[in-house]
Order: sequence, then C-alpha cells, then structure tokens
Amino acid sequence: MTRLHVVTGKGGTGKTTVAAALALALAEEGRRTLLVEVEGRQGIAQLFETEALPYEERKIAVSHGGGEVYALAIDPEKALLDYLQMFYKLGSAGRALKKLGAIDFATTIAPGLRDVLLTGKACEAVRRKDKQGRRIYDAVVMDAPPTGRVTRFLGVNEEVAGLAKAGPVHHQAQAVMGVIKSPETAVHLVTLLEEMPVQETVDGVRELRAAGLPVGSVLVNMVRPRLPVEGLEGTPASPGLARALAGAGLSRPETLVAPLLAQAREHTERVRLERGQRAALERLGTPVHELGLLGEGVELAGLYGLSAELREQWPPTEAA
Repeated sequence: MTRLHVVTGKGGTGKTTVAAALALALAEEGRRTLLVEVEGRQGIAQLFETEALPYEERKIAVSHGGGEVYALAIDPEKALLDYLQMFYKLGSAGRALKKLGAIDFATTIAPGLRDVLLTGKACEAVRRKDKQGRRIYDAVVMDAPPTGRVTRFLGVNEEVAGLAKAGPVHHQAQAVMGVIKSPETAVHLVTLLEEMPVQETVDGVRELRAAGLPVGSVLVNMVRPRLPVEGLEGTPASPGLARALAGAGLSRPETLVAPLLAQAREHTERVRLERGQRAALERLGTPVHELGLLGEGVELAGLYGLSAELREQWPPTEAA
C-alpha cells in the first residue's frame, strides 16, 4: 500500500502540475492527502490559485468525491528548528541559534543536512497518527527535485546514517530511509514524448533502481490527441486533394493544398517519433500513464480534469 508518492521529472515536463493532480486523485472517496513542496518555488500555491503557503499544513482543495487536499511548503530553516526542539529540546535556544546565523552555517557546511530535513518532514507526515491511532493522511505526495537530482536527494539519509553511528541524527536518518525504501513509497517520473525527457527518465529509473529506491509509474504529460495517420504515410496527389477541397465547398482550394500537405507530413513525422519514445518507456517495465495536453494552459479546472484522467487510468484504490 503506497502512502508516499514522490513525483520527479525533467524541468519543463509539468512535474508540479502532475503532483497536484495526483494529490487530488488520491483524495477521492473522502480520503485526505498532503501535497508537499520542497523546492521553495510556491508552485503549488500558484496552481491552486491561493496565497503563498506558510510553513504549516493548510487545506487548499476539496476533491469531487469529498476528500481533502492539504499542502505544505517545507522551509529548511524552520524544519531544523523543529528537529532541534524534537530531539534536543532547545526551545528558545534554537531561536537564538537562528538569530546568530548558526542554522545557515549548519546547512552550508553540511549541504546534505537540508535534504535530510526536507525528506524527514515528509516522512513524518506519512507516519503521523491521531490519538485513536489512525493515520492523519491517507497519502502524501511530494513534489520532489528534478530527475537528475532525485536519487541523491532521497538517498542522503543513508549517507547521514552511515556518518553518524549513533544518537538522534543516526536514528532519525534510519527511520526516514525505512519509509523511503519501503513498499509504502513509490517514485513516479513525469516525462514528455520527446527524446531528451524520455532519455532522462530512462536514466533516472536506472539510477533509482541501482540505489534500491522504489520506482512507481511513468507519467507522460502533455500528450496531444492521437489523430489517424492512415493515408498520411505517403504524399497525396495535389490535384486530388484540391478537388476534394473544392467538393467540400471551399473557395480557391489550390491555395490550401501546400499548407495542408506540410501539416500532414509534420504530423506523420511526430507520430513516428512518439512511437519510438513510447517504445523506450515500455521497455522500462513500469506502468505508464498518459495525461492530455491542456489547450488553454494550466488552471484550476484543468487541474481537476487531469486528476480525473489519472483516476480513470490509475484508481486511487490501486495507488493508495
């Protein structure tokens, strides 16, 4: 049963949009999901047309099935203060460290510490329970760093656990890796049907598997409608096409022949290239789901539309 969905992808593939749509899809049937942002871009707030997210969990949407989507923008500095309070009970001393700049110093000399704090906060949300022992969130969706950095980002706790042989840091890092490498977690990769994003996806899957990290699904975003290509493989004769256009009642059909033939050739070539990219993704042996291109750009209605597409292909009962 997957509880932590890590969403990554090459820049420009719509990674944040897909993560948001997945959070909505998983919130069906009264479920509650948490959508976590770790890169500080406030992309989630923009998608849901709300004010900038604070460092607290805030309800930002309700799904069609009555479920709730909460969101959290993790701030590394505040996460470190939480960590110091949780394990060392520093309280006001932690706030004093912030004023002295010690927190910036700590994350500068130990760059991996920042990623430990970010992943740790998300994993804490996965494990959190109420007083009756029930999970607070049915699923947590993390809008993670791009594909080229995600393996190091998720694996940094293992490095930290190896460096710190004992104590709270060691145990916390071990607990986080216990969640990330468990069946509760799946790393999903967002791509486009283009050569560079697909190649980065293939490389990313290989790296994740080599690191022992759980690969989930490949989510192909911005897929254009599949138009029939029969009859377009060759070049139709211009006179015949002109007669057909004239028969349809178009005036001066001869002026339309060249542009139409050019578009037909371009479409045929694109279909051929996309077939090759689909074949490369299928060879990965992971589930592949496709999301349509939003013609009017990404807005709230489009986001709900993408979540519906995900539910049809990938029911929450299977993903959760």
